[in-house]
Amino acid sequence: MTYADLPNLRVESEGDLGFAYRDTGGDGRPVVLFQHFRGNLDNWDPALVDDLAANRRVLTFDYQGVAGSDGNAAHTIAETAVSSLRFLDAMNLDQVDFLGFSIGSFVAQEIALTRPSVVNRVVLASSAPKGGPDMHGWATDVIGAVGKPETSPEEYVSVFFSPSEASKKAGGEALGRMYARTEDRDIPTSWECRLAQYDAVCEWGLPNHSLLERVEAIEVPVFVANGDSDPMILPRYSLLLAGLLPDARLKIYPDAAHGFLFQHHSEFAADVSEFLDS
Repeated sequence: MTYADLPNLRVESEGDLGFAYRDTGGDGRPVVLFQHFRGNLDNWDPALVDDLAANRRVLTFDYQGVAGSDGNAAHTIAETAVSSLRFLDAMNLDQVDFLGFSIGSFVAQEIALTRPSVVNRVVLASSAPKGGPDMHGWATDVIGAVGKPETSPEEYVSVFFSPSEASKKAGGEALGRMYARTEDRDIPTSWECRLAQYDAVCEWGLPNHSLLERVEAIEVPVFVANGDSDPMILPRYSLLLAGLLPDARLKIYPDAAHGFLFQHHSEFAADVSEFLDS
C-alpha cells in the first residue's frame, strides 16, 4: 500500500488528547516525520514517503491542535516538542529516527535536547539553529506567499521550488501527487494554527548567540540537508547548524529550494536511508 492509500489513524495519549497519524508498517526502527509550517498528513509528498518506506517503517502525524489532532496549536517550538513526545509515548516508541522538515526540524532538535534517549539518528531538512542571526521571521515575499488565509499552487511553488523550469515542473508534479488522493483526506489546517505556528517561528528566530551552543548537546549523528536556493530557511543556516553539531554530515541539493526533498525525493530518500543504516 502506498502512502496515498494509507488510512488516517488515531491514537489517544494521556489526558484523552487524540493524534491523527499514518503508518506504513514494516519492521525495524521506525522513522518519524515532523511536518512543515501549516502542513498536515496530506502535505507529505507520497513519492518521498514511499521511497523511504521501501526500507523501513515510516510514521507521519499531526501536531497537537493541527488538522486532525486534538487540542490547541502551540505558540512555541518547545511546546510543540512536549506535545509531540505525548504522541511518541502513546505509540510506545522507545527509540526512533527523526526526519524533521522546516519547523519540524526545529521540533526534532528540541526533542533531541529534551529527551535524548528517544532519538537514534536525526535528519534535519531545511533547518536552522535556534537564535541564529537575522532569522526573526521570514522575508515579506515568503510569508506573503505561504502565510495568507488562502494560498495558491503558484505561491507554494514559488517558495518550495527554485525559479528554474526544471524545478517548477518538479513542484507541479509534487503537488499533483499530494492532491491525487481524493477520499479520506486529512482536515485542512486552520487560521489559528497558522498564527500559532508563525509565533513559534518568530520566537525560534529571536537573535541570541548564546542559544547556538545548545545543539552541541545533540550527540547522536545528524544529517543536515537543504536546497541551494531556499528563500524560507536560507542555506547558510544549514551550514551554520552543521558546523555547530558534534556529529553532522551536510548536503546541499542543486537547483532546489525549500521543497528540495520533494523535488529530489529519490536521491534524498537514498541519502537518508544510507545515513540511517550507516
